[in-house]
Amino acid sequence: MNTTRRIAGAAILAIAVVATGVGSAGSAQGQAVRGQQSLQSPRAAAPFDLTGYWVSVITEEWRVRMVTPLKGDYSGVPLTPEGRKVADTWDQSKDGSCLAYGAAGLLRMPLRVRITWESDSVLRIETDAGMQTRRLFFDKSQQPGPRSLQGFSVAEWESSSGTGPDGGLKVTTTNMTGGWVRRNGVPYSQDAMLTEYWDRFAGPGRDEWFSVTTIVDDPKSFTQPFTTSSHFKKEPDGSRWRASPCRNIT
Repeated sequence: MNTTRRIAGAAILAIAVVATGVGSAGSAQGQAVRGQQSLQSPRAAAPFDLTGYWVSVITEEWRVRMVTPLKGDYSGVPLTPEGRKVADTWDQSKDGSCLAYGAAGLLRMPLRVRITWESDSVLRIETDAGMQTRRLFFDKSQQPGPRSLQGFSVAEWESSSGTGPDGGLKVTTTNMTGGWVRRNGVPYSQDAMLTEYWDRFAGPGRDEWFSVTTIVDDPKSFTQPFTTSSHFKKEPDGSRWRASPCRNIT
C-alpha cells in the first residue's frame, strides 16, 4: 500500500506541509524496535502520538465536502448502477442525516476530532460535527457487537508507512450499517470494508498534521475501491470544539 499512501503525502505537500526529513532506520534497528514493541501495549508501542484536538483542512474537493452537493452529483465516485440508483433516491429533506457520518465518510466531513486512549489497547475518536464516536481496537480477540454506523475497527501499528521512518497506523473496519461517502446520499452498503492508513507529519512553524488514506471496498456500490485522502491539523486545545448532532433520518 506504499503507493496508495503517497496520495496523502503528495496532498500535504500541495498545501505546503513538509514531512520531517529523516532517514530510514537500519534493518537491524528496525528489528530491535519491532521486538520491543511486541512486548509493549499498543499505547506504549505507538510510533507517534495522535491524541489531542485536530481540525480538518479541506483543500481538495471543497465543492462536495464543505457544502452539500446537488442531487445526482456523484462525479469522481465509481458508482455501480445499483449505487447510482440508491444515490438518486436522495432529496434535500435528508440533508444532515447521520448516514453522512458513518465510518466510511466521517473523516471527509468538515469537523474537528478529539483523539484519546480509552485504554492501553483502545483508541477513541470523537467528532464535534455529527457527535460520533469510533473505537479502534488493537486487541484482535475483541468481538464485534451489532452492526452500527461506525462498525467494528481493528487497528495495528505498522513498522513502515512508506512516507516516513516512524511507521503508521492501519485500521480495518467491517460490521457497518450502510452510509454515505458524500452528504447528498452517495452510498456504501453494509457489505463494505473500510481500510485506512493513518500517518503523522510535521509542518512549517511547528505545525502538526495527520493524514488518513481511506479505501472503501464495496462491489455492490462501487465498480472499484473508492480511495480518498483527508488531512487534519492539530489545535492547541478544545476551545473551538462545537458539538452539533446529526439527524437520525434515512
